[in-house]
Amino acid sequence: MRPEDTIPDVRDGLTRVQRIVLYELHKAQKETGREFVPSIMLWGRVVEHLSISQDELTKVLNSLGANSGAR
Repeated sequence: MRPEDTIPDVRDGLTRVQRIVLYELHKAQKETGREFVPSIMLWGRVVEHLSISQDELTKVLNSLGANSGAR
């Protein structure tokens, strides 16, 4: 990731990385018709936009309030 990808936007406080993750999550939810999307599927979609590891994606999801594994 580039340093500028982690700077929050003044309009809503989201970083570029968070915005991409949310956008791809929304698209995946609409395409699959499910509320819960496997993180590996989401990671594959996000990697098309930026270079991010699975651990970094997990940190971004946690910062957005994603509940990892608990239902």
